[in-house]
Amino acid sequence: MLSYRATLDVPTETVARISGWLQAHRRRGDARPWQRAATCWTQAILVVRWLIEGTDIPVLARDAQISQATGYRYLHEAIDVIAARAPGLPEVLAQGHQEGWEYVCLDGTLIQTSRSSVKSDAGHDLWYSGKHRSHGGNIQVVTDPTGFPVWTSPVEPGSTHDITCARAHALPALYPAAAAGIPTLADKGYTGAGIGIHVPLKGRNLAIDHKARNLLLTGLRAPAERANALFKTGFKALRRITVCPWRIGNIVTAALVILTMHRGRW
Repeated sequence: MLSYRATLDVPTETVARISGWLQAHRRRGDARPWQRAATCWTQAILVVRWLIEGTDIPVLARDAQISQATGYRYLHEAIDVIAARAPGLPEVLAQGHQEGWEYVCLDGTLIQTSRSSVKSDAGHDLWYSGKHRSHGGNIQVVTDPTGFPVWTSPVEPGSTHDITCARAHALPALYPAAAAGIPTLADKGYTGAGIGIHVPLKGRNLAIDHKARNLLLTGLRAPAERANALFKTGFKALRRITVCPWRIGNIVTAALVILTMHRGRW
């Protein structure tokens, strides 16, 4: 077998910080943390390689000199540890209020998965999105005015509409923020979301002032479209998830934490 050196396009400080989080987690939960099959540094590299490069677990486990079962267990453990560092939406909005944000943007994205045969109570394919014609999980993303993602929701099955997912996870925090002076801009899929959630008006023969309003909203929301691109171009694992689809929420949140670390905010 041929061995060779490779370079991971990630700052060393990122892996070192994740390794520190894992070390603290092991000290809290392990009776004998020194008996682990791999070090915290090795586990940190494993999860970063999986998220950013989409490397298969058999390859990661072989490189770390651990079994595939241990590799999967270390992967999910590290994802949960990283995701736990992300603040909740109320805390994010409170910080944005202090920084003077004029608005935030809300958008949904589908994280594709391998085919799932789980059926809903109504009998249809639970994880299949008719809008995207693909299996996946629905994730709601809140961005700041520059279009950088600041919060991601837990996952809902792909058959769930954006507004339904937003009502469950995002709107309860966005309403108070709108009352405090930070309204939310969204697309037409969120029509009827409520006061403080501004969406373009539907219709063809709109009045000139309504057309102008739609153009303004579209222009303000344009930078938010890059948020989903940041996830799917920077983290190859998010292009198609092959683990349990209910893990998508924590996986995307972990990617958000790493993305924010690279931005220099945390």
